[in-house]
Amino acid sequence: MEALKQGTDALFILLGAIMVLAMHAGFAFLELGTVRKKNQVNALVKILVDFSVSTVVYFAVGYSVAYGTHFFVGADTLVQQSGYSLVKFFFLLTFAAAIPAIVSGGIAERAKFWPQLIATAVIVGFVYPFFEGIAWNQHFGVQAWIKSLTGEEFHDFAGSVVVHAVGGWIALPAVVLLGSRANRYRKDGAISAHPPSNIPFLALGAWILVVGWFGFNVMSAQTVDKLSGLVAVNSLMAMVGGTLAALVLGKNDPGFVHNGPLAGLVAVCAGSDLMHPLGALVTGAIAGTIFVLLFTLTQNKWKIDDVLGVWPLHGLCGTWGGLAAGIFGSKALGGLGGVAFSAQLIGTSMGVVWAVLGGLVVYGALKVTVGLRLSQEEEFDGADLSIHKISATPDREVSW
Repeated sequence: MEALKQGTDALFILLGAIMVLAMHAGFAFLELGTVRKKNQVNALVKILVDFSVSTVVYFAVGYSVAYGTHFFVGADTLVQQSGYSLVKFFFLLTFAAAIPAIVSGGIAERAKFWPQLIATAVIVGFVYPFFEGIAWNQHFGVQAWIKSLTGEEFHDFAGSVVVHAVGGWIALPAVVLLGSRANRYRKDGAISAHPPSNIPFLALGAWILVVGWFGFNVMSAQTVDKLSGLVAVNSLMAMVGGTLAALVLGKNDPGFVHNGPLAGLVAVCAGSDLMHPLGALVTGAIAGTIFVLLFTLTQNKWKIDDVLGVWPLHGLCGTWGGLAAGIFGSKALGGLGGVAFSAQLIGTSMGVVWAVLGGLVVYGALKVTVGLRLSQEEEFDGADLSIHKISATPDREVSW
């Protein structure tokens, strides 16, 4: 029976890993559809190569930083170990690799290729797993300290803060240090629209992410005996809450409509195992509202050229999700309890501060040493031709 349970758990978390792996296709197509046509190839290549670099670095360094274990033993030893531990690495890797995928959307259309891969290696090798180990593996006694202060540990079931807020807040310094795209904000105060190149691909990316997210959230239980239907329903309710809020506030703009469900899902990750479905619906609706309002502010008022809006979508909605777990997870609002708002505030704040510092150090160092940005001519030609020497539709551009 024990062997059967181990096999079932390994299959369960393997399916989760595959679903989250598929989400990276969602990241790719969401970025492809949002950027201008001359940067579509670059969007696709970045996500795949970032994932590959993340895999090597997380295998070699990051997983050990977070969980204190490594794979530098003979294959015979690995075979003798539970297959579950290897598949668990695969599952957690897909979370880690989401960080550079998030950042990629913010710095799109004008970032150099190789410096971003260096940033990916440092972020996935140390910055992300350092906080991951604190939140999910009791490192440095931080969770015990939070519990001694508040009565409860910081709770983040599926990564509203650990993955999304950290990724979004790392991206903010990167976007600011990189600067806006050429001609995005003109000296006379006018704002060039730079509209998405392909709404159907943007929508496809959003749908792939939405479907994969149920693996992201539900399989965060990591074993079959901890599987919760509540997580699935709460994810669903937050998704539709975010969609409807973005529809109304975004005035039926398809970009907002398709990012709305993502905002809701980002926010519900932390407390999806605790909330009542109605609490999840409200959490998602507030997240959709946050995304629309803050995306508009960052782009039009503050003139922060975050191409896919990854700071409001992941950074702010993830931050809200960490706090929302302490609100709607409480028994007073229909949740299961076992969570404290003060603990959520402390843990979420720690994640935000660490991410901002990490983003500033990594991207600041790269800007000073090797540079972050394409040349003016390369940006004008587009990242596809400048970096990859081919456009998305080369057959249409042949002169006969």
